[in-house]
Amino acid sequence: MATNQDVKNQLANKANNKPASPATTIAAYLKKMGPEIEKALPKHMDADRLGRIALTTIRTTPKLLECNVPSLMGAVMQAAQLGLEPGLIGHCYIIPYGKEATFIIGYKGMIDLARRSGQIQNIYAHAVYENDEFEYELGLEPKLKHKPATGERGKMQYVYAVAHFKDGGYQFEVMDMQEIEKRRGRSKASKNGPWVTDFEEMAKKTVIRHMWKYLPISVEIQQQATQDEVIRKDVTAEPEYIEMDAIHVEEQQEGKPSALEQEQIDFE
Repeated sequence: MATNQDVKNQLANKANNKPASPATTIAAYLKKMGPEIEKALPKHMDADRLGRIALTTIRTTPKLLECNVPSLMGAVMQAAQLGLEPGLIGHCYIIPYGKEATFIIGYKGMIDLARRSGQIQNIYAHAVYENDEFEYELGLEPKLKHKPATGERGKMQYVYAVAHFKDGGYQFEVMDMQEIEKRRGRSKASKNGPWVTDFEEMAKKTVIRHMWKYLPISVEIQQQATQDEVIRKDVTAEPEYIEMDAIHVEEQQEGKPSALEQEQIDFE
């Protein structure tokens, strides 16, 4: 006959054998990938900070917790390779597409990459609404003039981007909404993520990206930026199995949790 102590022991064993939560598992993989993330990052960025931001982004988007780990780690690694932080300031996004996590560069990320070239003095994009004063002209003497309306501006009609070079030259591109929507339709993330929550920012990025090939930017950055919306499984392959109990024991031996683990503790 089972005693009360036996019942307590059985309950304790069940609790100890409880599978790790998705957020805990992802935190463990991010910690294990820390050295690789650090190698990929530019010198001005910190791997631990990127890991915390990535974990926060993932755990605050429930559908990302359902994505497979290789695609999540691939998206984080791509952010690291480009030196961009996901979510918080619009540099880039990690969004769920079924069970796959997809990396998408944001408007501010494109601006940041362009400025790193050292050849661009200023770069920006603006949306034009139906009540604004707007005219542009191409040909031998291109011209662009935009005076935003005050008060009600109406519907968005155009988006344009301008880049001023340090040698005094400039480049601009203009797209109407039909062209923006056509390019949006090519994205597998067209119906969720920033295309839904931050449409204007994504429209601006679309125009800047179209102008990209005319900018004095290194081939390396050109290629990196065109990897947008591609899951980089090649940088992670199938992640090796991580023994969760071993990680917990390791942290206990060190005497205090890592920043990533502390982030998870705060969340739980």
